[in-house]
Amino acid sequence: MRIGLFATCLGDTLFPEAVRSTALLLARLGHDVVFPPGQTCCGQMHVNTGYQREPVPLVRNFAEQFGDASIDAVVMPSGSCAGSVRHQHEIIAERYGDAALRSGVATVKAKTYELSEFLVDVLDATDVGAYFPHRVTYHPTCHSLRMLRVGDKPLRLLRAVDSIDLVELPEAEACCGFGGTFALRNADTSTAMLQDKMRNIAGTDAAVCTAGDSSCLMHIGGGLSRIRSGTRTLHLAQILSSTRTAPHVLTEAAR
Repeated sequence: MRIGLFATCLGDTLFPEAVRSTALLLARLGHDVVFPPGQTCCGQMHVNTGYQREPVPLVRNFAEQFGDASIDAVVMPSGSCAGSVRHQHEIIAERYGDAALRSGVATVKAKTYELSEFLVDVLDATDVGAYFPHRVTYHPTCHSLRMLRVGDKPLRLLRAVDSIDLVELPEAEACCGFGGTFALRNADTSTAMLQDKMRNIAGTDAAVCTAGDSSCLMHIGGGLSRIRSGTRTLHLAQILSSTRTAPHVLTEAAR
């Protein structure tokens, strides 16, 4: 299968290892991974902040970059960006686009997936040959849980990882408090939600908190580092790409 990899803004600028791990994992599973060089932001941040007309050029560019018929699927290490492409792009195209944009958006929407749902739903794979001998807890991000409805797919993938010690996160489905610009506009509320999430993570005594969105991990990881919890964050793709022959080396978090 020929897979178009979407890096996302955060992946491109702050968390390139999550993108690299996604590419390595998909290639290891036998697929041809391509990276359209003209890709930019998906426009999610604009729409979530109330600017719906402004991201039309971004939506159009996404449809053009990934609409090539030779690309069988579009995969990204982000539930929020996948949710934007699958839901918000259609809304923007209907309200402010032309016929060509609506057609392009529909074409790309039909083949766009968040990483875990692509592995489980499309490739029918839960055991991807990963090895990660550490204690891990999983935070389900809001967009993947409520918009994409990936359910327990990430957990099914994690349970199949060789030597992992996977522990349940209390109140796992509670939001971490990030929400993009929500964390800036409602800082006090965001911080209170983060404190609840960090307390629950600390209760697991996990070495790693993982999730499918770098944005939530950035928020959680920042909080955990400030309190020197000893738990670090790591994207799901980085765990799944780790193998016995090429293991991910886990650096010690600050205590």
